Amino acid sequence: MISTLRNAWKIPDLRKKILYTLMMLAVFRLGANIPVPGMNKEVLESMFTGQGGLLNFFNFISGGAFKNFTIFALSISPYITASIIMNLLTIAIPSLEALAKEGEEGRKKIAQYTRYGTVVLAVIQAIGISIGLFRRALISTDVWSISVVVITLTAGTAFLMWLGEQITEKGIGNGISLIIFAGIVSRIPVGTFQTFRKLQVGDVSIVSLIIFVVLAIIIIAGVIAIQQGTRKIPVQYAKRVVGRKMYGGHSTHIPLKVNQAGVIPVIFAISLLQFPLTLTYFFQNGGFSNFVNTYLSPTGNPGVWIYNILYAILIVFFTYFYTAVTFNPVEVANNMKKNGGFIPGIRPGRPTSEYLSRTLNRITLAGALFLAVIAVMPSIILNFTDLQFRFGGTALLIAIGVSLETMKQIEAQMVMRHYQGFLK
Repeated sequence: MISTLRNAWKIPDLRKKILYTLMMLAVFRLGANIPVPGMNKEVLESMFTGQGGLLNFFNFISGGAFKNFTIFALSISPYITASIIMNLLTIAIPSLEALAKEGEEGRKKIAQYTRYGTVVLAVIQAIGISIGLFRRALISTDVWSISVVVITLTAGTAFLMWLGEQITEKGIGNGISLIIFAGIVSRIPVGTFQTFRKLQVGDVSIVSLIIFVVLAIIIIAGVIAIQQGTRKIPVQYAKRVVGRKMYGGHSTHIPLKVNQAGVIPVIFAISLLQFPLTLTYFFQNGGFSNFVNTYLSPTGNPGVWIYNILYAILIVFFTYFYTAVTFNPVEVANNMKKNGGFIPGIRPGRPTSEYLSRTLNRITLAGALFLAVIAVMPSIILNFTDLQFRFGGTALLIAIGVSLETMKQIEAQMVMRHYQGFLK
């Protein structure tokens, strides 16, 4: 990897793209420290002290900007939500599905709709957290003050969306993913410093630190294996003569990914599970708050066990659900049949779709169980140790996935220049 980066740095145009990407990420981190005007900082800090819930999830996505209520407090979560909604609508609405199949122009139209949806969702979310969740942190609650906060948060999200598109177009890698990645890794130095401070004063033992490092390496290696793992289904195309030319007669394969759904099941599961914890901010005193903090909180007792069991079950469910949404075995089988393709030993048509469904269900089970283990294990480690690494399953999956994808893009450019990369 170091050799690949060194060779990439020697190429002027590639070096320019890397520098441009780093500069845009520096702008993101700079904006993540500019506070929104009209907010009481002491009240904001008290709201996050010892609290969990969906607030900490938003804070993790924004790289700490949400907790400090800076101009990038919403991060690009409205864009992620809008993208997921558009993907689901593309499958559900025939006109959008036809638009997606029109090629580059169709994709541009869908991207434009996603931008509009992002701004609308950002406005709604900004109003919700300004007059609802963070109302007591407002210095003034008049219409003008609230409008300034809403406009600032919406503009910050729109600017981040533009920043991500600029990175994708002029830099290296997917801009939106790199912004999330930068927010996640920005918390590593703080966690490392806090851990070594605890090690110096004796709050953390050297044995527990070594165990944590070993487990972290094993988990990262496992995530890479699952992210890269595919089941290749062989496909043979029959020879056919059209006019004086012969077509077909070649072999290929259908790559079925072990983790077809990516990080989406983890995000869906954690959002659903932590919604009751967020409601406790509005009902802080009462039976509902006590019940949630005891039985549905990752820090409660026996809530830590109930929470993680439900977390694992929901991840498995959403993995199958999202895989079924994104991969249609019947459509794949019909397309193969139209083009004269078949799986050796399997008849075209319905038997092919049943074979693909059966195979996909088996490998999806392995991917779903592994996702559940990866998501639950950091939570259990953090509850039974004093280490300060708040690096959960979602963060690991996003960080590793983005790193691999970015290195692949760098290596693709290196291959064009006859350089050998480290990803074989």
